[in-house]
Amino acid sequence: MGIAIILFYFLFPALLLFLSTKHSIVNKIGVVVICYAVGLVIGLTDIIPESISGIQDILMGISIVVGIPLVLFSENILKWAKIAKYTFLSLLLGVISVVILVFVGYFIFREKIPDIAKVSGMMIGVYTGGTMNMAAIARGLGVENDLFILTNTVEVAIGALILLFLITGAKPLFGLFMKPYKSGGNNELNKQSNMDISSFESYEGFFSRSSLPDLAKAFGIALLIAGMGYGMGFLFAGDLRQTVPILAVTTFGILASLVPAVNNIKKSFQLGMYWIYMFCLILASTVDLAALFNPESVSLMVNMLLFVSLVIVGSLVLHALLSWIFKISVDEYIITSTALANSPPFVPVVAAALRNKEVVVPGVIIGVVGYAIGNYLGVAIAYLLK
Repeated sequence: MGIAIILFYFLFPALLLFLSTKHSIVNKIGVVVICYAVGLVIGLTDIIPESISGIQDILMGISIVVGIPLVLFSENILKWAKIAKYTFLSLLLGVISVVILVFVGYFIFREKIPDIAKVSGMMIGVYTGGTMNMAAIARGLGVENDLFILTNTVEVAIGALILLFLITGAKPLFGLFMKPYKSGGNNELNKQSNMDISSFESYEGFFSRSSLPDLAKAFGIALLIAGMGYGMGFLFAGDLRQTVPILAVTTFGILASLVPAVNNIKKSFQLGMYWIYMFCLILASTVDLAALFNPESVSLMVNMLLFVSLVIVGSLVLHALLSWIFKISVDEYIITSTALANSPPFVPVVAAALRNKEVVVPGVIIGVVGYAIGNYLGVAIAYLLK
């Protein structure tokens, strides 16, 4: 049974990604949501033998340190920094907003939420880079699986509502006091970027035989980076032994992206997300759902809901005020908030709702830079509050 479960961990995310190319319903629900749901169901059935608990932990560690560099290979941060000078002002205001609200939330809830410094670091990560950063920071900080699932579940629920608001009500509301978007403002950025928005996080062609050489090359480089990151961890003691590998593979992944031969490898981002989805599946299967939702945990869930709501909603409001002060247009503010709070794949969706295709490239750039800085910032804030 143990071998069957391990094989399932590897094959189920791949099956979901294959199905996502055939059935739109998979993408609408979300691969990560399905992985969490199935993992939780597996955990409830008690079919996982105790003998593989150590293997589960090893697989979770490997999936994160391999997935992070793969996601970063295709993102040449320095190149985009040069062509997106004004875009980064909106990014900076968004990051400042979430950091301020995390500090506010920490001091309000520090007696009510266990390990709130670590939860604060995860919130920084998920707001700047999404689930990947949140999972990496949780791993690096040694967050308990139950606490990670609770935090992520609450964040996903609130994030879905925020996305609906950004699509429907954000522009009429914030447009009352923020300046309108000036058409043509991002034309130069759109011309200089060779980003293929339509294929961003798309798995079309991922399973074709022609993709195998590129995927094998990317995987080999990621394994080398993962080994280097793990090795660096043994140079440190205590909590740093878990934290250093995460920051190391992030750094090596960014440096590798500056090498054209690595940066041009196709589908490396998609391969990286496969490993992140695998991490989510394994993690969810280890959670004691009964303990997570027992009556004694109601108070924790309520406090977590209030804390996450304060951070996300408060960040959006503060970011709007700062954008108004620094004369950022309403469209640029909304697309920045989308990229940070919901990750790059949602940028074209919101841009379509805004009827402004010019903000798609700047928005995706912001989201990708968030992937790169999220781990550093989240770990730094967690240690500072700790």
